[in-house]
Amino acid sequence: MPQQLLDAQAQKVRDSLHAALIQWARSAGEGSDYTANVPMQCLHPVGHWYEVSNLLRNGTLMRLLQMRPQLAYLMVHNIDTAGANVDPSILGYHIHSGGALTTEVIARHLEDRGGGLARVDGRVRLIEGLALPNEEMESRLRYYNSATYWIDIDGLLKAFGLTRETLNDEARVDQAVRVMAAQMPTYITLKDVKRRWGKGQEDIFPVAQFEKLWGDMTALPELDCRFLLVPRARGQQLKEPAQLDAWLRDGSAAYTESLCAWRSIPA
Repeated sequence: MPQQLLDAQAQKVRDSLHAALIQWARSAGEGSDYTANVPMQCLHPVGHWYEVSNLLRNGTLMRLLQMRPQLAYLMVHNIDTAGANVDPSILGYHIHSGGALTTEVIARHLEDRGGGLARVDGRVRLIEGLALPNEEMESRLRYYNSATYWIDIDGLLKAFGLTRETLNDEARVDQAVRVMAAQMPTYITLKDVKRRWGKGQEDIFPVAQFEKLWGDMTALPELDCRFLLVPRARGQQLKEPAQLDAWLRDGSAAYTESLCAWRSIPA
């Protein structure tokens, strides 16, 4: 992006940094996979769309249905949605609505960053902030995606072109996931990775990462979607330590504590 010119010396430092990064990208291979460090030093999640589809590909859902043939619904949520829990009343709403996918949303606050509920081409759906042309438009969305989803298993399999019986066909499942993935938008994000060399020296470099996000499933015409407004204490996401004070003040911490009995384990 265009940047304001600095004073002469500071501008030389910036230009030198940019030149070093460009040279590193060229020497590492532009557009190639980053493998110059141990895996845990360059690990970033590639988007939560893959988490559910991988249940199909790795056989987890098939084995689960073999163990519990009566299983009809799944609840999926982000680990940072600390107040999420299996609420019987919400499950009952999901079943009664007849939808294949029900998403919990909360009233949006200024500090909420990410997807929200919008009407796009006449369809109510979730839309990611990355898909919007500017942050101002994102801030006008009234409801925020809590990333807690209730899934009708048969409805989801139907959207993938699968059934419970075809989950044991590995080639068919792989093809179904690839076809669905081709319908999902892909986002390019910048991540920082570390490269260690010499005697403890460490450099940090920016790399591009491709991501797919589960909320975009609500844009599929073949998937019947519902949306449910839930209390903020249930749907608020706790993404960074700076949010802890507000999380404590607004009652979210007390709500999470009330969900179960906590036990201290001696060190």
